Amino acid sequence: MRQSKQPVVVGGTVAVVDDDLSVREALRNLLSSVGLDIHTFASTHEFLAWSIPDTPICLVLDVRMPGQNGLDFQQELFRTRVEIPVVFITAHGDIPMSVRAMKFGAIEFLTKPFRDQDLLDAIYLGLQTSQIRRNEKTMTADLRARYDSLSVRERQVMDMILDGKLTKQIAAKFALSEITVKVCRAQIMRKMEAASLLELGRMSETLERIRD
Repeated sequence: MRQSKQPVVVGGTVAVVDDDLSVREALRNLLSSVGLDIHTFASTHEFLAWSIPDTPICLVLDVRMPGQNGLDFQQELFRTRVEIPVVFITAHGDIPMSVRAMKFGAIEFLTKPFRDQDLLDAIYLGLQTSQIRRNEKTMTADLRARYDSLSVRERQVMDMILDGKLTKQIAAKFALSEITVKVCRAQIMRKMEAASLLELGRMSETLERIRD
């Protein structure tokens, strides 16, 4: 027997976008009954006009709606708000649709009618995923700020250090004394809050991914 997942995210929000009023009301009743904070919208336009709360959030999205369809909207959202996971619901799903949805990070692709518990499980997973993505976004922004605090020379020295260059080689490259290079290195470690060169290297790899 399948065991349902239990909610582990506190303060999460569920947004439902579906042009069918009866579906929106049914989902409002279901999600409210388990204590989830739910907001419903008849279109993606209404959703975009909403002030998205600063909490973990999961978007339950219909595929076929008048105007912009759910799949196109998910692709747009993926580029701008990747921290918002999407659970798709549809009465007319097929394999190409589900493959496209998963390509852009959908949590689940459910075909109507679906079990209430399957939807709840997907939403709980979406809220957990949103929390993880929000944490990563915050950590990445903090790392970027630390790197931005480095001077141009400190960034140059950091690159050479991570490239395995010795202190005397770095000193010769920039016409500096070895003492100055050592002081610069200490400044880099302090500003980046790196406890070791290995940790500094991992930070550099993360920064490269950000740039990409």
